[in-house]
This record gives sequence, C-alpha cells and structure tokens, in this order.
Amino acid sequence: MTETLTSRTVRSPVETPQLGGLGLFTVLLAAALPLVDFFIVNVALPTMGRDLHAGEAILELVVAGYGLSYAVLLVLGGRLGDLFGRRAFFLGGMAAFGLTSLACGLAPNAWTLVAARVAQGAAAAAMLPQVLATIQAATGGQRRARAMGLYGATAGLSMVAGQILGGVLVAADIAGTGWRSVFLVNVPVVLVGLVLAVRAVPETRSRRPEPVDAPGTVLLALSLVTLLAPLTEGRAAGWPLWTWLSLAASPFAMWAFYAVERRADRQGRTPLVPPSLFALVSLRRGLVMVVPFSIGFSGFMFVIAVALQRGAGLGPVPAGLALAPMAIVFFAVSLWGPRLIARHGTRVVTAGGLIQGVGVALIALAAWRAWPDLGVVELLPGAAVAGAGQSLQLPVLFRIILSEVPPARAGVGSGVMITTQQSALALGVATLGSLFLALVPGMGMRDALVVTLLAQLAGVAVTTGLSLRLPRSVG
Repeated sequence: MTETLTSRTVRSPVETPQLGGLGLFTVLLAAALPLVDFFIVNVALPTMGRDLHAGEAILELVVAGYGLSYAVLLVLGGRLGDLFGRRAFFLGGMAAFGLTSLACGLAPNAWTLVAARVAQGAAAAAMLPQVLATIQAATGGQRRARAMGLYGATAGLSMVAGQILGGVLVAADIAGTGWRSVFLVNVPVVLVGLVLAVRAVPETRSRRPEPVDAPGTVLLALSLVTLLAPLTEGRAAGWPLWTWLSLAASPFAMWAFYAVERRADRQGRTPLVPPSLFALVSLRRGLVMVVPFSIGFSGFMFVIAVALQRGAGLGPVPAGLALAPMAIVFFAVSLWGPRLIARHGTRVVTAGGLIQGVGVALIALAAWRAWPDLGVVELLPGAAVAGAGQSLQLPVLFRIILSEVPPARAGVGSGVMITTQQSALALGVATLGSLFLALVPGMGMRDALVVTLLAQLAGVAVTTGLSLRLPRSVG
C-alpha cells in the first residue's frame, strides 16, 4: 500500500502557491458556516418545537438530517472538486448553502424544515472539502502551516460560537423571525462570501483527476446511514425494530465498503477512499484522535444546552453566553499555537488534553455544587480552561492529518478528514446526548449531567493517551 501511495505522490504535480490573504479569509468564512449551523440549532430547538408543533423525534431529525447528508456526501464533494475544479464547486456549494438556508428559515412546517436541512447538509458537503483542498493546493511551506492553523482555530471557534449565536438570535427575535433567524442570518453572509470568492479564490484542480467511484460512494453512504441514523433517532423514536436491524447491518456495510475499496486500489483503479492513503502514519493516527475528541465536544455542547435551559431554567441568551469564556479563550490561545508547536511539536496536543480534562472536571464540580444555579459565573473557570485545552488540540490535529497528503489528492484527504470529524460529531450527540436524556428520569438533571461529563472526561483521557503516538514534529 505504501508503495502505491508513494508512486502516486511522485507523479502528482506541484501547484504554484496563489491563495492570498483575502482568499484565505473567504475560504475560512465558508468553513465556519457549516460548523456554525451544526451547533446553532441546539438552543433554538425548544422554540422551534413550540412554533412548529413538532415532537422530539422530528426535532432530532432537524439535527440528524443535516449531519447525515453532510457526512455521507463529503468525500464525494472532495472528489468532484478535484475532478471538475475546486473553485467552481466552492462557489456552487456556497450559493446552494445560502438558498437552502433561506428555505430552512421560511419552512412552513417541521417536515419541510427537515427536508431543507438535508439539502443544506448536501450543499455544505459540496463547499467545505474545497476549502482544505484549496489551502493544500494553493499554498506552501510556512504559509500553508499558518493557513492550516487558522483553519483549525476557525473550526473550533465556530462550533462554540454557533451555540452562542443561536441563543442571541432567538432571544433578539429580529423582525419577529424568532428561531428562523438562525438560518436566515446565513443568507447575507453567503452573498458577501460569493462576492469575495469571485475576486480572491483561485481555481485549483488535480491535473490527474480521478473519476467518481460509484460503488464506493453507495457503500460509504450505506455504512454511515446504517450507523448514524438509528443512533441519532433511536431514543426519540423508542428504539423500533428498524433501528436494531440498521445497526446490525452497519458492520456488514462497512466491511463491504472496505473490501471494494481495497480491491480497486490493488487493481490500479481509483477508489473513493484509497486504503493506501492510510499508509500515511500522520493521517491514520490523527484521524483516530479526531473521533473521541469530536464525540466529546459535540456531546458536551448538546447536553449543556439542554441542561441549562430545561434544568437550570436559563433563557436562550444566558444558555448560549455561558459558553462565551470557552470561545474567547479558545481563540486567544489558538493564536499561540504555531509558536508552541514549533518549540514543542505534537506534545502540545498531549498538554492540551490534560488541560481540557481539568476544565471538564471543573465544570462537573460546578454542576454538582451549584445546581440549579448554574450560569456564566459558575461555569467560567471550567469553560475557560477547557477552551484552552481544546485550542491546543484541534488545530494541530488538522495540520497533522493533512501534512503528508499530496496536493493532487487534497480533495480526497480533506474529504476523509471532515467526514470522520462530522460523523464523530453526530455520534457525540447520539451517544452522550442519549446517555444524558436516558439518565434524567431516574437520576435527575444534575446527577445525569455530572455522569455525562465524567463519561466525556473518560474520552478526554483516551485522546490524551493516543496523542503520545503522534509523530513528534508537524509538517
């Protein structure tokens, strides 16, 4: 496998760096949109349910429908960008994201909203892989390292800021739009992004474009849907028979996907996800770390939103602003990341895991002592420390994963990375979120929150241990 990848790497063309400052700002703005939209609905769900007369199962679909279509189509989006031109797919995906956001904001009923969210996820899957692929193909050296660091910082900040922004927009009720503003706000941002992209984002594509792998695409979609759909919908739907059948089918779908991709790779054809790509140690070990990190992150964000609103009785704004210290510290510390990495290498990730663990423990302690009077002041120490720890992990992991991927395969590599992250984000809501909601009736809101935070802490310990196996330096 290593030889196959190496030979392809040698033949890959080296493209001239051409992504300027305005272009980098534009692609990072686009990168923020899908992640903000994954989290922005968390604090808006109660208002959304009341307005649309939607039950918990349908509200779960508002979240899960977006996440599923996004995760399923990401790798295909990266491949199509490599094939037909990344700039074209970036512009098309961004325009579609704006239109589907408008459809979400104008949805007359819950099922229309679900359908619009599925389409919005598909638009994000067309747009986002082009961001990383463009950075990989149109920058080099220190500029690429800086750009990747900024991408990681943008991703982490967007996930926290989305939840804060959701609370502010719902409470502001701009022109009587209520929860609809969390989607409508995307429209002017997309319009600005399109104007900037036309001017500043260069066209890049692989000079040896690889055709679409139809069997691989179908089997990857089947693998993700059979795993994520029952986990995200099972609890709210009462775990009907289809959820168990789907979970039982998931390992077989994954095995079939791997077998088909390995056979195509060995025969010299181009699979959707080349197994030879995983011969890259940095990519393989970095992806293994992204999974528990993202599960813990998204699970925490969902659980804390529910606990603060339903248990502590906070409104959307206080519930969102309770995480403001995490966002502020994440952004501030991430600016120091490149210098820390240059001096200490990937041991920065290990330190970040330890710091994040302390922050999660402080949040659990605050919940235990202060409940139900849990707000910004009580959460501030833990949220700030956790934000610092997270900022030392996520940006570095993104750099590590893509550090050895050749520019010709930038779309495939970025698609694999984002698919892994997005699937893990969906798994976090499904697993930690379901654990929390299942514990509430028997244990009460406070104890269920503490137990869920301790489960996240165990995940942080796993991530910290895995970080010791990362390559010491970052390319």
